[in-house]
Amino acid sequence: MSHPEEPTQQRRDLPPGQYVPRGWPVLHYGPVPKFRPKDWDFRVFGATASGGHHRWTWDEFDALPRTKAVADFHCVTKFTIPDNEWEGVPGSAIVELAPPAPEVTHVMVWAEYGYSANIRMSDFLADGTMFATHRDGERITPDHGFPIRIVVPHLYAWKSVKWVRGVEYLVKDRRGFWEERGYHNVADPWREQRYSYQEDDGEAPPL
Repeated sequence: MSHPEEPTQQRRDLPPGQYVPRGWPVLHYGPVPKFRPKDWDFRVFGATASGGHHRWTWDEFDALPRTKAVADFHCVTKFTIPDNEWEGVPGSAIVELAPPAPEVTHVMVWAEYGYSANIRMSDFLADGTMFATHRDGERITPDHGFPIRIVVPHLYAWKSVKWVRGVEYLVKDRRGFWEERGYHNVADPWREQRYSYQEDDGEAPPL
């Protein structure tokens, strides 16, 4: 990841080490995938209550109940985009439609090209967490995750996975793509949980 433009202003209510840049920098690993609505689907699998998989086509997913939330967006590269109005399908709605088994503690969010990020179930169900289709009243653009990205606004933004294709319910935590490459397993920006060497007991998956 490279650092974006220099800051335009500082705010007292930002997490430690963060600044507000010009615009919304684009950072991701790999190319922007091409969206093919007829082939696209969203799946929930793993430790579901029914033991089976759940699947939505694009038209079905785009018709699910939505919510809105205004929240800041904190990137681990130290920029924050303030006051985004996100619109999308909340994580809590996915859990209602595709219930997890009682012992589920985490989810793995899967995206195009096999990218992934692990999130605690409490973070997945938190207010403001959603599979966003819109930002500030407009569809999110391809380089920011179109057609959907998960937004977990109270965590660093590598947990807000772009180009999401599914959710895996986990009964035991395991690291996702960046977590396997040295990033913090939890990713709380207010505690500056940037890197795995900062993890305390109980914050890392069992070996």
